[in-house]
Amino acid sequence: MPIANDLRPIELEDFVGQTHIISDNSWLKNAIESDNMGSVILFGPPGSGKTTLASIIAKKTKANFVHLNATGGSAKQLKEELEVAQRGHTVGIRTIVFIDEIHRFNKSQQDILLPFIEQGIITLIGATTENPSFSVISPIISRSKVIQLERLDNESLRKILDRAIKKYPLKLDKKAKAFLIENANGDARILLNLFEDLLLSGEEVFDDKSIKKMNVAKALKYDKSGEEHYNIISALHKSMRDSDPDGAVYWLVRMIDAGEDPLYIARRLVRFASEDIGLADPHALMVAVAAFDACRFIGLPECDVSLTQAVIHLSCAPKSNACYRAVLSARADVGKTGNLDVPKHLKNSVTRVMKQLNYGEGYKYAHDFKNAEVDQQHLPERLKNKKYYIPTKNGLEIKISQKLRK
Repeated sequence: MPIANDLRPIELEDFVGQTHIISDNSWLKNAIESDNMGSVILFGPPGSGKTTLASIIAKKTKANFVHLNATGGSAKQLKEELEVAQRGHTVGIRTIVFIDEIHRFNKSQQDILLPFIEQGIITLIGATTENPSFSVISPIISRSKVIQLERLDNESLRKILDRAIKKYPLKLDKKAKAFLIENANGDARILLNLFEDLLLSGEEVFDDKSIKKMNVAKALKYDKSGEEHYNIISALHKSMRDSDPDGAVYWLVRMIDAGEDPLYIARRLVRFASEDIGLADPHALMVAVAAFDACRFIGLPECDVSLTQAVIHLSCAPKSNACYRAVLSARADVGKTGNLDVPKHLKNSVTRVMKQLNYGEGYKYAHDFKNAEVDQQHLPERLKNKKYYIPTKNGLEIKISQKLRK
C-alpha cells in the first residue's frame, strides 16, 4: 500500500489542517460526529484532505457508504449504485455516495444524481479540485453545502511528515525536512510520495544535499484550462494595474515556469496596454506588441526577459481606463439606438444623385483650420454632444484633457 494511503487518518482528531472547517462546533465536525451529514461539495487543491475527510465519514457513519471515482466511472455504474440505494431507502437504509473528482462527470452524468438527492435517497459528497461554480451543475450546488479546503501550510505538512518518520525508519535532518516540505507545495500526497521515494532508495539517513541529488522537483499547481489558470492571469493583470512590478513579475514567472504559452501572456499584455493604460502612455501598446513579436521570433526560454521587460513597463506606466470606458459607453448607445443615420455633411457625395440629396453639403475640411480643429457635428443628431472619451489626469492624458477643454 502506498504510504499516503497507509498513513491516511481514520479518526477526525487525527486529521491535520483545515481548522477553519473542522474546528470545535463547526458545522462539518458536528455533522460527522452526529452522523447527520447533508450533501456537500468538498472543493480544494490536490492533497488538501478531501478524500481523507470522506474516509473518516465512511468509518463514522452507519449509512451504506459508496465510493466512486468519476475518472473511471460510467453512467451505467452510477445508475446501478443509485438503484441499490433506492432499494435500501425503501427499507430505511441510508446511503452516502462519495464521488471523487466529480468535475470529471459530464452534465448528463451529474443530472442522473438530481432526483436521488432531491428525494433524500442519497447524501452526496463530491470532491473536486475545480471551482464547482464552473464544474458542477447548479441544481446540485443549490442542494449541497460547498466547503472549501485550503492548501496545507508548512506546519500542517510538518506534522504529517513527523507522523511518517515515526512509523517508518528514516532519519532526516532539519534542512532535509524543510526541503521536502517546501517541494510538497502544500500537497500532503506529494510530501508522502517524496518521503516514500527516499524510503525505497535503500538509504536510511538524508540531508538536504543528498535529497537534491535525487532531482526532486517542485510541482507547480497550474492547469491551463482550469481555475488556477484564470486565478494567476488575474493576479498578473491586477498587479500591473496596481503599479506593482514585483508582484507582476512573480505571477509572470509562475505562469512561464508552469508551461503557459508565452503568446497567450503577450496577448494579455497587449490588451492590458489599451484597457488600463491607453493614452496615458501611448508607448505602452508598442512595448506590449513588441513583446508579442519577440515571443514569436525567439520563443521560450529566451523570450522570458522580453515579457518581463514589458510587464515592468506596464506596471510602472501611468494608468488610465478612459479608452476602455469610451468603448463601453459607445457600445451601450449603439445597442440602445441601433443604426442611426450618418449626418449628411459627413457623407461622401460621389454620384449625381448623392449631390442632389445634398450629401456632404456644409462639410468643413479640417486642414483649412488652425491645428485641424473643426467645430462641426460628428455624431448622429440623437447623440449630439455625447462624450465617450473622458481623459484622466494621468500621464499624457493631462495634455489631451487640456486640449479638449479649449
